[in-house]
Amino acid sequence: TLCIGHPATTAFGFLPGNLELITELLGTPSLEDMRHACEGARSHMLRRAPKPRSLTALYTLSNHATHEAVHLLCQMLVFDPDKRISVIDALAHPYVDEGRLRYHSCMCKCCYTTSGGMRQYTGEFEPSATQPFDDLWERKLTSVQQVKEEMHKFIAEQLQTGRVPLCINPQSAAFKSFAR
Repeated sequence: TLCIGHPATTAFGFLPGNLELITELLGTPSLEDMRHACEGARSHMLRRAPKPRSLTALYTLSNHATHEAVHLLCQMLVFDPDKRISVIDALAHPYVDEGRLRYHSCMCKCCYTTSGGMRQYTGEFEPSATQPFDDLWERKLTSVQQVKEEMHKFIAEQLQTGRVPLCINPQSAAFKSFAR
């Protein structure tokens, strides 16, 4: 929700421009869906003419947008957090499942190929984390330049170990441009 204390807010407690962009896609939320919003956002929305949902615009974001991808986005892009898809259900969604199968087909270290050429998959595709995720590293990144510097440092460290991260070609023009 856009409320006071959120980094994307103003002294009024919300950014009307951001709210307009969001409602262009999701439509105007119902009063029930706005129960978690701050008073400023609620009153702003009530002063505006209602807008219909325009989720078909999600298909225009990419030539590769599949029905499964748009379906998952529609379940995630919901104003009321209580009505959004849960993390467990999102991880079980066919769109994520397809990517997981591709990953476990050829890239993971938890599965292996038998001497007969058959792929043996792990019994636990989504293992549980032993500790809660710590986002301290991400919270320290406050600018695009800082993100580029940290990524460059990470890539350089990987190159020193002889391991190149997946999908990074240090000889490509894009990498050389990024590394400058």
